[in-house]
Amino acid sequence: MTAISKEMVDLFKRELELCKVREGETVAVLSVGDSLRDYAKAFLTAAKKLGAKVIDVNLPAGKATTAEDRLKDFGKNPLADNPKAMAKLKAADLVIDLLVASFSAQEIEIRNAGPRMLLVCEDFEILKRLFPTPELRARTEAALSRLSKARTFRFTNQQGTDITYEFGTNYRALMEYGYVAEPGRWDHWPAGLVASCPRDGAVNGHVVMDEGDIIFPRMQFLTEPVEFVVEKGIVTKIKGGKEAADLQRWMEGYKDPRAYAVSHIGWGTHTAAEWALKGIGMDGRSYYGNVLFSLGPNVEFGGKNDTACHMDLPMRGCSAWLDGERIIANGRLLPDDLKAAGF
Repeated sequence: MTAISKEMVDLFKRELELCKVREGETVAVLSVGDSLRDYAKAFLTAAKKLGAKVIDVNLPAGKATTAEDRLKDFGKNPLADNPKAMAKLKAADLVIDLLVASFSAQEIEIRNAGPRMLLVCEDFEILKRLFPTPELRARTEAALSRLSKARTFRFTNQQGTDITYEFGTNYRALMEYGYVAEPGRWDHWPAGLVASCPRDGAVNGHVVMDEGDIIFPRMQFLTEPVEFVVEKGIVTKIKGGKEAADLQRWMEGYKDPRAYAVSHIGWGTHTAAEWALKGIGMDGRSYYGNVLFSLGPNVEFGGKNDTACHMDLPMRGCSAWLDGERIIANGRLLPDDLKAAGF
């Protein structure tokens, strides 16, 4: 039997309290095989302590046994072949997703039925260190407000990046601050970021990632610059040395031209995040003041691109503008509503 600690149950109970779990609600915990069964048992125990009804939705293990494996085949999960499990999840008030069903048609179907949904799959140390705070939520909500109203986003860096995104009304922006309290809302614990998708075909320029920038889900620090040439929302060239060639071959392995489509853009808001390759990478994605360049799927933003090749490419030391207003200067957030105290 999988052992769980009092520390884990107590932390998960605090998280469920942020999610406003109350007596009589139904909390479903979704997992697969033996993966994260300690988390599943701890969440079920914590939910019971709050008076909630609980459902343990544990699916048979497939070929992808870890969260890292499932992120390499993004948007695909065994729920597609399990209508009974889907029915249980859609009937719940809160779904704790330990499977990584996020950014899939099944996740959208579940949330459209009403449940709020929380993805949890990082290491326990990371969950503790990046536990949500009111300050994190406030500056992330302020970032969403600004990004949702913007018509353009431009970012640059000292390596030669200069790219502009044009936004429209066809896609929605999203924010992640680590908990869910409203029906139908999705979030990820731990996280601190904001992102939005451009209009189709409305991104042009060059992105030059520097040595030390990160390639997710390859869990890779670059050791040399890699340049992406973007024309009308599509990466048309990847330039550089060996790492650029390796990256191109990896993308080609998906045999899906939609992998080269520019997806979301945004920035990190979590001051406790580390520039590190840990867990599934929420440290790097949430790193305070990064610019999060992304390629591939845009389903979560209301789009139709569900390619399995999802690349998040956080970059440090960038500058960024919303509608001509400089909001990030060399990795430092400038507006008071976006800036954390002491940073």
